[in-house]
Amino acid sequence: MSTARDFDVAVIGGGLVGSAIAWGLAKVGQRVAVLDEGDIAFRASRGNFALVWVQSKGLGMPEYAGWTVRSSEAWGGFADALQTQTGIDVSHQRPGGFHLALSERELEQREQVLKRLHNQPAMQRYDWEIMDRERVRQALPQIGPEVVGASYCPLDGHVNSLRLFRALHTGMQQLGVTYLPNHAVDGIEHRNGEFIIRSAGGEVRSAKLVLAAGNGNARLGPMVGLDVPVRPQRGQIVVTEKAAPFLNYPVVTVRQTDEGGVMLGDSLEEAGFDPTVGTGVISMIADRAVRMFPQLARLNVVRSWAALRVMTKDGFPIYDHSATCPGAFVATCHSGVTLAANHALALAPLIAAGRLPSEQFEVFSARRFHVPAAA
Repeated sequence: MSTARDFDVAVIGGGLVGSAIAWGLAKVGQRVAVLDEGDIAFRASRGNFALVWVQSKGLGMPEYAGWTVRSSEAWGGFADALQTQTGIDVSHQRPGGFHLALSERELEQREQVLKRLHNQPAMQRYDWEIMDRERVRQALPQIGPEVVGASYCPLDGHVNSLRLFRALHTGMQQLGVTYLPNHAVDGIEHRNGEFIIRSAGGEVRSAKLVLAAGNGNARLGPMVGLDVPVRPQRGQIVVTEKAAPFLNYPVVTVRQTDEGGVMLGDSLEEAGFDPTVGTGVISMIADRAVRMFPQLARLNVVRSWAALRVMTKDGFPIYDHSATCPGAFVATCHSGVTLAANHALALAPLIAAGRLPSEQFEVFSARRFHVPAAA
């Protein structure tokens, strides 16, 4: 296998987070290896809803709202760069997005959440509004009679996430990244300024290391002096047959893809490492979607699956570097699509330089959880 210093950076995890960082590292001239567990992994990328979503992000951490807005603003250029390099159009669209309410109480609660979000000190301001039913109907003529209104944000959008994943992997390998599938990591040692990574596929050595293994980061982090308290959270998705275009804006739980199928997703389940599809949850998702758009009742379901999000204690990302093993970094979040532009264009160059500026990233450190319990 590799000898010492063969790689400037080893990225553990080949999902959307890891591949975006690897692509960005290669773009700035780093020699990169990506160690990927393979298809046995509980890959969160399997379950993403492909939204580039801003509204409602950051309640309790306004810096996260700013980080999300930054990525949304960078996404157009990021998508163009991927297409120019690889020829793959990831179908990024940013028409704005809706969060529909099926009762006056839901609409009132939605408005209160957004007001609390934007009233936070240090909150980055951006446009949003609460629309009544008539204004929503002008944008979404197919809404059902139960829809009373919605929140709308012009910064929201969506992509074709399968093509995004393909473009990132194609692009990073075109840039010289060494992709190592079936390399589940057994151990990491930091010795004499380098990382020695023992995996099922052999030993890999590098000067720097990025943990981007999703829920696997909880196990890997302590090997390099990093605390990564993450847990799996199950989400289930339903996909219908292709239909004539009718949904020109993404809704947070319903979106029509560029290929015509409609994706439905509306579940947050604490089920541990269990990606089982449950008919009860799927029925609830379908029922709520049909109440929003009655014409969905006429479409056949062609696929359904479940996947495991990567959740921290407070729901916000962890970006950190190790004090005891210099050169080790961790990046973990549940918004791998939304934040892909930031991971590739903003985070990767900082990792290449060897430091995450504390004034920007201290708030995202897992040290925020190191608060003694009240007596």
